[in-house]
Amino acid sequence: MLKGSIVALVTPFTKYGNIDYSELEYLVERHCEAGTDAIVAVGTTGESTTLSHEEHIDVVSAIVELSKNRIGVIGGNGSNSTAEAVQLTEKMSHLGVDGFLNVTPYYNKPSASGLIEHYRACAAASDKPQILYNVPGRTALDMTPAMIEQLATIEHIVGIKEATGDVSRVAELRQRCGDDFILLSGDDPTANAFMLAGGDGVISVTANVVPAQIKALVEAATAGDTERANQLDQPLQGLHQAMFIESNPIPVKWALALMGWCSANYRLPLTPPGDQSQAELEAVLAKLDLLKTQES
Repeated sequence: MLKGSIVALVTPFTKYGNIDYSELEYLVERHCEAGTDAIVAVGTTGESTTLSHEEHIDVVSAIVELSKNRIGVIGGNGSNSTAEAVQLTEKMSHLGVDGFLNVTPYYNKPSASGLIEHYRACAAASDKPQILYNVPGRTALDMTPAMIEQLATIEHIVGIKEATGDVSRVAELRQRCGDDFILLSGDDPTANAFMLAGGDGVISVTANVVPAQIKALVEAATAGDTERANQLDQPLQGLHQAMFIESNPIPVKWALALMGWCSANYRLPLTPPGDQSQAELEAVLAKLDLLKTQES
């Protein structure tokens, strides 16, 4: 459940800013039906930065309950405060999650030794497996392959979500960390190439919109079926790009609203996409026959 097609799930809100558990249930059902392997609950795409700790725990707990063991659940447990990350890890360990996704501490830019001790403390807080999350575009910190090799020796750290878009890292990380270390793409536009190079799956934003298609792509790419994987990925490239025309999860929530799956409600400082972005998203969805008015 820590490999394959994993969706970085949005967190739906009501127009009053509360968590919309009815819409959350609908989204979980969609992914169970589509064959998605696991859900990342309350990660970046789940707007973790604007949820209180209590809400964070409640959403993860709700997703575990709604999944009814039909789909894996990975709890986002990252923070730029080690104490907070440890607290989240401890509290979620008792909810039935299958593992954790732990982003590098953002903003405070720790040293290599500080980063290692941060992850050591988080890993010691639970016997559940933990996946590192490297996304330097958001955190201002890039975990080098050498640093990842060190972290891979810590008990309970079992893999990494690599969101640099650098496909060349797959071979080096495999050589440094071994065949059992899970390598997941965190960059939808390059995920196909990442998996064909030896990666084990993707934690995907695009999978919110086309879960069945991403599942099929992952199956083909991880099986080494290059022709089939390229055939599946090529039509999705425009959608991959559209998911990042503004800060994630602004575009993906808007896309889900156009599909009738989720309301486009955000918490400040996130706001709806601009007019040009809205038009581009509608055009991309129309091309793929995904607009609500086009559903049969």
